[in-house]
Amino acid sequence: MFLAGEEWAARFERFTREAWRLEALPQYLMPQEEEEFAAFRAGARIDPERVTNEYTDRLRRQATEGRTQGRVHVVTRPLSDYLRFEFHHYYKAHAMAGEQIRILDVTDRPNPLDGVHDFWMFDQSEVVLMNYHPDGRQISREVHDGSAEPFLEYQRIAVSESVPFEEYVKGLDL
Repeated sequence: MFLAGEEWAARFERFTREAWRLEALPQYLMPQEEEEFAAFRAGARIDPERVTNEYTDRLRRQATEGRTQGRVHVVTRPLSDYLRFEFHHYYKAHAMAGEQIRILDVTDRPNPLDGVHDFWMFDQSEVVLMNYHPDGRQISREVHDGSAEPFLEYQRIAVSESVPFEEYVKGLDL
């Protein structure tokens, strides 16, 4: 089953314990980010402590309800312009709002998740495959109809091999 619109948004409202994501690409080309990304590349910066929007409000609400949202992003250095943008523009504010973000840097070591594609997992049972073109343009979101077991192992590896976002970006000029 392919997911979009309200069906996709409902996943984030109805999970009871955890929503978790693996990101494996160096960039995601989302049309709604084009202007902000261009401004970032031109030198504009936001104050992540002042960000408040539907996403950060939802993260704060989930945290008060005892529901966690987290992710691990697999990266290599040098960071792409997009990753620098994503880290500054989104991750800083999202981490402050309660998202548990971790970074798995595979610059100087083998990638323990080589070949694993992006996905979301809800309550460690429902997996949604995030399908992208190699350049980061999204193709689709697709409910995985098999076992969640391999994805639980991917999550275990990703978390154990990564570091908290705040630790990773200390001293980085974003």
